[in-house]
Amino acid sequence: MTVSAVPRRMRLLLALLGAVVVAVMVVVALGLKDTTNTVVSYRTSDQVALAGIGIVLAAGVMFLGRSRVDADAAGVRVRNVVVHHELPWQAVRAVRFDPKSPWASLLLENGDEVSLLALQAVDGEHAVRAVEGLRALHASARASDPVRPPLLYDD
Repeated sequence: MTVSAVPRRMRLLLALLGAVVVAVMVVVALGLKDTTNTVVSYRTSDQVALAGIGIVLAAGVMFLGRSRVDADAAGVRVRNVVVHHELPWQAVRAVRFDPKSPWASLLLENGDEVSLLALQAVDGEHAVRAVEGLRALHASARASDPVRPPLLYDD
């Protein structure tokens, strides 16, 4: 069994926002020739530069949606916006998705928590199924390796 998830609604929203950014910058670039300024004269290269800036800004907006979670029996791989984690299931204590939380998270054995930005509450049933799949993989990995050293703060 494998689990893969991406933030569906966030990617859709970011794609729409990127398209709006490009459209606005193209409209501004096309209107630039008509602008009369006594100090600066605008040329075609300025129009192309503004359109290029719009494309770069749209790419930056789209970059925010690159979050992804992939998991299998060996472990879980988390790619958030700029941070990448590859964790074996032995390092994970629990898969959390609290009712008021905007996204799921992994509670690690050392007390740290890793946010799973790919599993967002706004994705609804898709996110719930992915969290259930992660929990099933975690439970099966724990069942196959029942010996784990106790932690100092375990009950």
